Amino acid sequence: MAKIHHLNCVDIQSPAGGGAIGHCLLLETASKLVLIDTGIGLLDTQQPEIRIGRSLIDRVGYRFNEALTAVRQIEQLGLSPEIVTDCIISHLDNDHIGGLADFPEAVVHVSLEEYENYQSGNPRYITTPLLHHPQIITYAPSANKWLSFEARKIQIDIDFDIYLIPLFGHTNGHCGVAIQDGDQWLLYVADAYYLRAELTELHHPINQLAKMNADNDDLRMESLDKVRKLVEEHPEIEVFGYHDREEFDNCGRFAGEKANNLR
Repeated sequence: MAKIHHLNCVDIQSPAGGGAIGHCLLLETASKLVLIDTGIGLLDTQQPEIRIGRSLIDRVGYRFNEALTAVRQIEQLGLSPEIVTDCIISHLDNDHIGGLADFPEAVVHVSLEEYENYQSGNPRYITTPLLHHPQIITYAPSANKWLSFEARKIQIDIDFDIYLIPLFGHTNGHCGVAIQDGDQWLLYVADAYYLRAELTELHHPINQLAKMNADNDDLRMESLDKVRKLVEEHPEIEVFGYHDREEFDNCGRFAGEKANNLR
């Protein structure tokens, strides 16, 4: 079984007010490390205008801190970044994959629809994070189920199950990640919501930002409704997203270990 470390790998101070984090997961086994999303990378902190661009930096409100990068947090945990063998990616927005270049030998796992969306010229994406040409495994639609959700089993040599869970809308191939943790399950829903409050406040103000950033807002709302139903029907499953700092601080009821909350 893996030890689960919760890492905050992003600092966003929005020009519109408010802040956000990037809640990544590090799965530690006896022989390898697996990242669930990567946050902002080391090179991004060193060359932000080259790798991200001033326009996107200003629009999003990125703040750069080398200590927040996944590679530095892995080192701080006393682990070797060289044994990160796989990166499971919810979607290919820059704040989720900027750190891929810090693990150049790691295999990237992503839904087929998301990779096709990335290759389509969709202007939401920047190409920098994949310029090191990693090995990419894509996952097509599946008849398998995890509870009521379509489930695409990740192809990693590991002794527990991990599934990509389609939660389309934020992007056309956006997925959550379901992780078996002993006799419990975690569901990381990435950007299916920005704030956990959206699960109970149907007209939360942040809904306008989520709508503006969605490839398909109707699908986004369908996915959000699925998450709401899961939380209501399965309170035993720990569900969390990417950007909510308060949720990150309270996370880890079933986790083997929670990493330091670097800010």
